[in-house]
Amino acid sequence: MATRTPAVRSTRPRTIVRILFGAMLTWAGISHLTVAREEFQAQVPKFVPLPTDATVIASGVVEISLGAALMLLARRQVTVGWVVAVFFLAVFPGNIAQWMHHRDGFGLDTDTKRFVRLLFQPVLIAVSLWATNALRTRR
Repeated sequence: MATRTPAVRSTRPRTIVRILFGAMLTWAGISHLTVAREEFQAQVPKFVPLPTDATVIASGVVEISLGAALMLLARRQVTVGWVVAVFFLAVFPGNIAQWMHHRDGFGLDTDTKRFVRLLFQPVLIAVSLWATNALRTRR
């Protein structure tokens, strides 16, 4: 007999942030495939063994999937929160490469702007964990 995973109790602010964060991630994924494709290519480090465009497309599909999961899988929110946090950690080298190699993208046209962008990655990780109660339910 299959058992259902009990839903994690969440507060209204966490739920709202989780859904908005999921929508933002979904939009970012869609932009990987459409309007900002070239901008995202600036973030792909040279050491990635796949073609740059394929990497952007793959990460866009992953972001769409993760965004949808944040919005729709409330019963799995803790797991989804950890997966999203790991994803943001995994793409962080792309942000570092953009800064180190002076690549423009998304209006980040100075080293200072690119460096400040690096400071937001931990914020994205923290939001994904907070909004999904991932830290409170850690065992």
